Parts: sequence; C-alpha cells; structure tokens
Amino acid sequence: MNLTINGRDREFPELDSGPKLLRLIELLQLKADRVAIERNGDIVPRASWAGVVLANGDKLEVVQFVGGGLEL
Repeated sequence: MNLTINGRDREFPELDSGPKLLRLIELLQLKADRVAIERNGDIVPRASWAGVVLANGDKLEVVQFVGGGLEL
C-alpha cells in the first residue's frame, strides 16, 4: 500500500492484507496517546482509529505531541 505521510511517499506492504489506521500507527511505532492524525484533509478521531480502513494513495498528516516547556 502506498501512502503519503507528512508529504513523503511511503510504501507499506504490511498493510496490503489489513489496511487499518491503528495497524499503521503500530508499524510507525507511534504512541497513540501522543499523536493526532489527519486523513485526506479530515481529522480522524482517536476513538475511530481501529475501524478506519486506509486506501492506496491516502494522504496522512501525523502530528506528535512532545513534552517540555519552561521550568518554573
């Protein structure tokens, strides 16, 4: 399966048999509680990730939240 993630074309043969968004998150080794995902211009609610079936050519934007900031 070919996907564009954050503007970069990537191939995921592992998704050919089960192209679920949650599986992609696992393959990318992302922490589910620290990312937001947009698919083809629409934000995907975290509660629906397990049921979202990806299609060849989907465009995803993945934003990771990181801790940090000013120490007081």
